[in-house]
Formats: sequence, structure tokens, C-alpha cells
Amino acid sequence: QVQLVESGGGLVQAGGSLRLSCAASGLTFSNYVMGWFRQAPGKEREFVTGISWGGLSTSYADSVKARFTISRDNTKNTVYLQMNSLKPEDTAVYYCAARRTCPYGGRTCYLPDGMDYWGKGTLVTVSS
Repeated sequence: QVQLVESGGGLVQAGGSLRLSCAASGLTFSNYVMGWFRQAPGKEREFVTGISWGGLSTSYADSVKARFTISRDNTKNTVYLQMNSLKPEDTAVYYCAARRTCPYGGRTCYLPDGMDYWGKGTLVTVSS
């Protein structure tokens, strides 16, 4: 079965950095666009960033642009999220998700309801 397993979360001070990883198995990884989402306590799950099948196209939420970078290694079936200049408001459970088809491209590929598979998440806590 398909599994997405996030790792790399933890506690970091404001201004610090973390790198999240999401290892995929049970699917042909290069056939899926990948996204990172997050959910803070009491809030809805929100889009953070996404990357196309081959990694040439990326999309970011305005709140993380210039601070976060998504990348993928299709030889390792892994997608990464480099998070720099972290802020307390970045505190959340971070989830990776995969989607097989994306007929309209762009940001529409990363609507939460459209993702096919989800990981269980990893907690990121940013202290002030």
C-alpha cells in the first residue's frame, strides 16, 4: 500500500531552520505531484508548497515565499521542505501529500481535497 512518512520535525527557535523529509513507498513516485500542507491548532489544514512531477515547477503560499524551499529526489522517492527564518506562526503539524493527475496545472494541483494520499504528519514547533 502507499505510504508517505514525514520526518525532521522538532522544536526550533524563531529565526532557525529545519528540513523536513517525506519518504514515499508503494507508488511510482515520479508520477505524482507532491505537496506540503500544515495544520496549526484550531485551524484548518492549509497549503504550504507543491512541486511538479519532475521538479521543474513549484508553488508556494505567500506566507512562506522566500523562506521555504521544496525539492524532490525521484531516485530516492523523497520530497523535502527546507524551512528557513522560521516564525512562531509556522508552528503546526506538517503533512506531505501526493496527487497522480493534475489536468489544470499550477496551484490547482495542490488543493487539499484533491490529494490522493497523505502522510501522518510531523510536528514543527517554533518558539519565540
